[in-house]
Amino acid sequence: MAATTESAQAQAASRRNEKVGQVVSTKMQKTIVVAVEMRKAHPKYRRIVRTTKKFYAHDEQNSARMGDMVRIRETRPQSKLKRWSLEEIVRRSSLAQIDDARSSGTAQEAK
Repeated sequence: MAATTESAQAQAASRRNEKVGQVVSTKMQKTIVVAVEMRKAHPKYRRIVRTTKKFYAHDEQNSARMGDMVRIRETRPQSKLKRWSLEEIVRRSSLAQIDDARSSGTAQEAK
């Protein structure tokens, strides 16, 4: 019986929608804004059209930084706008590394 409930939970977790996008804002506590770009053919002209949609995602450790490519997964509603949670950071942004170096340099100068 326990094995069947575990497999049912695994199926429910895998059924949840996942998206990959770029972090565009980290100004809130434990929340990131992820812009997901979707490419789709126009119904009449058959030209590829890019559309961008922003999703609010829960980031418990505040580990994501601006410009990072992240994978988010659909979850239960966390707040009015948050329906996604951070699954993993796919690729770190080089911009974030430069910003970290600047902030650590200014912290050392202040000491």
